[in-house]
Amino acid sequence: MTDTPKDIKKKAKVIAFANQKGGVAKTTTTLNLSAAFAEEGHKVLCIDMDPQGNLTMSQGIDPDTVETSIYDVLVNKTPISEIIVHREIDVAVASIDLAGAEMALSSQIGRERALDKALNEVRDVYDFICIDTPPSLGLLTINALTAADKVIVPVQCEYLSMRGLIQLQNTLEMIRENLNPDVDIEGILPTLVDSRTLHAKEAIELLEENFGDRVFASRIKKTIRFAEAPVKGMSVLKYDPDGIAAQSYRDLAKEVIAHGK
Repeated sequence: MTDTPKDIKKKAKVIAFANQKGGVAKTTTTLNLSAAFAEEGHKVLCIDMDPQGNLTMSQGIDPDTVETSIYDVLVNKTPISEIIVHREIDVAVASIDLAGAEMALSSQIGRERALDKALNEVRDVYDFICIDTPPSLGLLTINALTAADKVIVPVQCEYLSMRGLIQLQNTLEMIRENLNPDVDIEGILPTLVDSRTLHAKEAIELLEENFGDRVFASRIKKTIRFAEAPVKGMSVLKYDPDGIAAQSYRDLAKEVIAHGK
């Protein structure tokens, strides 16, 4: 039996979750889609690039007690394998230091590629690497988009939330021209959908009018389960496995996997 050539080694699909507007269920989507991939038997790494550390917290890890984090990976070139914590899925954890990362990186050459380079250590270990980004288009988000193959954009179904999509598209265009020519939107995900309101229905219609088949068929409905699960340090798939919230992320996982085939 011959050795597998290096160039056909398994290589992770890197997905960044981005929207510069906060409160659109970005962390919720990063965690729960990752958990759904893991349920399907895939090996998944989540990276918390948000200084608030909500993804880290939602796996039961206190960011205030983390000694080495993604900050050290980006700024001090610590190997990413040293900051991965094994929970439901593997998490490259955030700490409060991350708030200072943009300033610390700003004087470094190649600062936009710090995460991309760090991932080389683990690309052939995982099937999916999912990156949660802060609600801004600063250097941390640019690092995530430069490292990513695809971007999933969670969008709250209201008009103001959708205006931010244009800004994100402009940023992606700039990144394609200068840093990562292959990055593209995997899909736009309607979140926090209150199906009882006409406004939500109109917002989804407007999304589909403007973005066509880039809008996922999956819809993430508003439910209290999304607030309850992180308090218990787990994904909604573990917290309420038979609920509608868990099922919607399983459906989304199937859509994303089918896209890649």
